[in-house]
Amino acid sequence: MLIHPDYEGRVVENWFNAAYWGEDACPVSSGGRGGAWFLQAGEDSLVLREYRRGGLVAKVSSAAYLYTRESEVRSFAEFRLLNQLVSFGLPVPAPVAAWYRKLSPIQYRAAIIIERLEGTTPLAELFQTLNHEAWAALGATIREFHDAGVRHADLNCFNVLVRGTEYFLIDFDKGAICTPDSNSGWKEQNLSRLRRSLVKVNAGESASLSQAWQAFLAGYRRSS
Repeated sequence: MLIHPDYEGRVVENWFNAAYWGEDACPVSSGGRGGAWFLQAGEDSLVLREYRRGGLVAKVSSAAYLYTRESEVRSFAEFRLLNQLVSFGLPVPAPVAAWYRKLSPIQYRAAIIIERLEGTTPLAELFQTLNHEAWAALGATIREFHDAGVRHADLNCFNVLVRGTEYFLIDFDKGAICTPDSNSGWKEQNLSRLRRSLVKVNAGESASLSQAWQAFLAGYRRSS
């Protein structure tokens, strides 16, 4: 396990088992592939997320990953990345602990616990109600991440959380901090992925969505 210093002496391996929490665990219903729970650990509100596969490979094994070396275990990599993003002052959840267990010499399962961002709602549930100023502010937030070289591997409207005028990004599995001289094409890919997710949730293109996206881009482009 990796444990954040703020939680040293508290986290045990059972924390990564949702059944251990009983009534203090509640499944997260929106987005993702399942395998996530809201936890209440005393006064601390947390989120437990198991790493699960999607696509055709999930039919063979939904939770087993190829083990190469510990530094490449997905939960450990995300834990360390989140620590860096918090140190940058970017709006992300703070990591609590990361865990993995080898199933065989070449396979492992993994999970991560993060602090819950209280009072937030996924963008997918709000995007039709946001005004142009809100979309511009969201664009400026995404630009902050990009200017810091942060590549989110799955930037979609379920991984953007909204709380009033604040915007947060979650789920940094397979994310990375890119070097300044790396190909900037990943930024455009990030934006395209977010737009496709909005179109999907909106059940297609619409004039209002197009206007919202133009406001988003205006906020993104004028920020630095």
